[in-house]
Amino acid sequence: MGGKVKEKENIMLRVLNAQIHSWEALNFTKPHWPEEGAVFVAIAATIGNFLQGWDNATIAGAIVYITDDFALDSSVEGLVVAMSLIGATVITTCSGAVSDWLGRRPMLITSSVLYFVSGLVMLWSPNVYVLCIARLLDGFGIGLAVTLVPVYISETAPSDIRGSLNTLPQFLGSGGMFLSYCMVFGMSLLASPSWRLMLGVLSILSLIYFVLTVFYLPESPRWLVSKGRMLEAKKVLQMLRGTEDVSGEMALLVEGLGVGGETSLEEYIIGAADDLDGQEAADKDKIKLYGPKEGLSWVARPVTGQGSIVSLVSRQGSMATQNVPLMDPLVTLFGSVHENFPEAGSTRGSMLFSNFGSMFSTADHPGGKTEQWDEESLHREGEDYASGGDSDDNLHSPLISRQTTSMEKDMVPPPPSHGSVLSMRRNSSLMQGTGETVGSTGIGGGWQLAWKWSERQSEDGKKEGGFQRVYLHQEGVSRRGSLVSLPGGDVPAEGEFIQAAALVSQPALYSKSLIDQHPVGPAMVHPSETASKGPIWAALLEPGIKHALFVGIGIQILQQFSGINGVLYYTPQILEEAGVSVLLSNLGLSTTSASFLISAFTTLLMLPCIALAMKLMDIAGRRMLLLSTLPVLIVSLILLVIANLVSLSSVVEAAISTTCVVIYFCVFVMAYGPIPNILCSEIFPTRVRGLCIAICALVYWISDIIVTYSLPVLLDSIGLAGIFGLYAIVCVISLVFIYLKVPETKGMPLEVITEFFSVGARQIAAAKNE
Repeated sequence: MGGKVKEKENIMLRVLNAQIHSWEALNFTKPHWPEEGAVFVAIAATIGNFLQGWDNATIAGAIVYITDDFALDSSVEGLVVAMSLIGATVITTCSGAVSDWLGRRPMLITSSVLYFVSGLVMLWSPNVYVLCIARLLDGFGIGLAVTLVPVYISETAPSDIRGSLNTLPQFLGSGGMFLSYCMVFGMSLLASPSWRLMLGVLSILSLIYFVLTVFYLPESPRWLVSKGRMLEAKKVLQMLRGTEDVSGEMALLVEGLGVGGETSLEEYIIGAADDLDGQEAADKDKIKLYGPKEGLSWVARPVTGQGSIVSLVSRQGSMATQNVPLMDPLVTLFGSVHENFPEAGSTRGSMLFSNFGSMFSTADHPGGKTEQWDEESLHREGEDYASGGDSDDNLHSPLISRQTTSMEKDMVPPPPSHGSVLSMRRNSSLMQGTGETVGSTGIGGGWQLAWKWSERQSEDGKKEGGFQRVYLHQEGVSRRGSLVSLPGGDVPAEGEFIQAAALVSQPALYSKSLIDQHPVGPAMVHPSETASKGPIWAALLEPGIKHALFVGIGIQILQQFSGINGVLYYTPQILEEAGVSVLLSNLGLSTTSASFLISAFTTLLMLPCIALAMKLMDIAGRRMLLLSTLPVLIVSLILLVIANLVSLSSVVEAAISTTCVVIYFCVFVMAYGPIPNILCSEIFPTRVRGLCIAICALVYWISDIIVTYSLPVLLDSIGLAGIFGLYAIVCVISLVFIYLKVPETKGMPLEVITEFFSVGARQIAAAKNE
């Protein structure tokens, strides 16, 4: 009986291996882009945010001349400025769902077209009504760019630099504001400044954005996989990563298609089969791995210890009870990852696990043909893709065989020379320490993707089995003869071992209907068969997604009410009271020109601070940056309150106000400015990412409108000191919310982040029901 089980397990491994080989065997040309391809496409996509910053600064300068030209009253003047905000809010209501349906790239191209058309119409505007329509179109372009650029960058960037690249929108947006203020300042020195020319320059810049999006931006590989377009997805990944071996990341992208599902936290010790066979562990508790040499195999077995994710969570508090009152268990769970794996966001990682990771890669085919289980490859060999080239029409057949016969069920697996999904590369070594790159199933941040065979007895007494997906991350290392950082657990005293934490769950493309047909294989279907034609609204009810929405919406609301718009609005007044404008007027500048120059100088100060944030985003992490900078914002706002309430000399008051405003701006753009959008682009599953981030963006724009239009009312009722005091209170609430509810996501693959949200939310729900 044991022999038949072993044979069936080996057959299943070969079937899954065929799935990975079907991706690897595809013939593509060499990548056209260097290793920095992901950086290039991120910069190209972020031109949309550059145009947003450019437009915001341009309208702030041009409105002075528009008001004089059309003789506008204050209400119409406010409407002209606000039309872009209204447009952004309106387009956001549908942008996410449409991008999940049509793709990220078409929406970014649409954004560039809207920028271009709005620029031309503003250049022509014969009256205020046409100008308002142009501003509305401009808002549509802004809304698409602000909502979808972070999503696009997150889906194309490697996990270890994803935070840095997603800080680019803040950097280029501020850079656009600076350059626009410089242009407006220069034009304000003319005898007759033209507001139409100021606004019309947008159309010229948008042409650059259009060219980049059409000719240089590929579609998001994660979106392509979600639609079953595997050939295109692999080609894009090869371009972005600068390597042809992307099978591991392709497998990860497929696994990321799952929404919800049961996930468990486990821990394994991985070592040579001969070393672990002495331990009395049942076969069902092992993950069978094949070693670098013929006849050498590796296994992984569950253990308990005090250095794992699971035990660390237990020490800091269970999922139901935490040491810190009201602390979200997910924060503890994510935090334990980064405490245990300090190099998670680093490209260095562990040399041992990097090389050990090669055992999860597929072996080279010794022969010319793919195994019989690979229907996709058989289809390709039979027709030689003569009719479709790289067309996705050839991918309608499943990646693995679902048809089987009773003879196939009892067949003996072929010799191991064909390799398996868990076979090691020839001549690789567990302890090489050569620093070579992670194997083909290394998925970033030190994580590895594997599968294990599990078996259970059904109600009718029959044994049922299937594959489970495993995300592995190294915790400790044992070298031959000496134990290194393997706290706890029953481990052998000799040999080479890796202690790994694991997230174990059902494969994303698992099909219960196929299981009922008793197939040979892990009951996986091709992604194209599961692709949705529209948004998956029901998925929003999944516990993990609901929890992620709570975090995303909460941080977006608090960011807007933390005072950035109020400080921006009153900066000219504060600096004027500080005597800066008087100083500039003495240099021969008009009050209007001096105001533009002050604004340009303020935005210029932001740029080096954002550059520093880009450096720290994937080192210190998002959560740490927020917790470190929010106290500075609070102190700055409190000092502004004091400066407005206490009678001080004009020099002292000017010095305090100017210093506080500059510090507030610089610190805000380092963390609280970019991080909410970064987090929202990371914490949702692929199939609903666009929809969920659109919900968060809609909350952002609505909050922006409320804050902007409540300023005059608040100023009349509680005064400037009261406004700054209110913002300080919101920053305190933000600090508490982030400490208790916002997890650290640096360096983690997007699919692992969403898996953590899923397991954490389900355990929280289970604890509440007990």
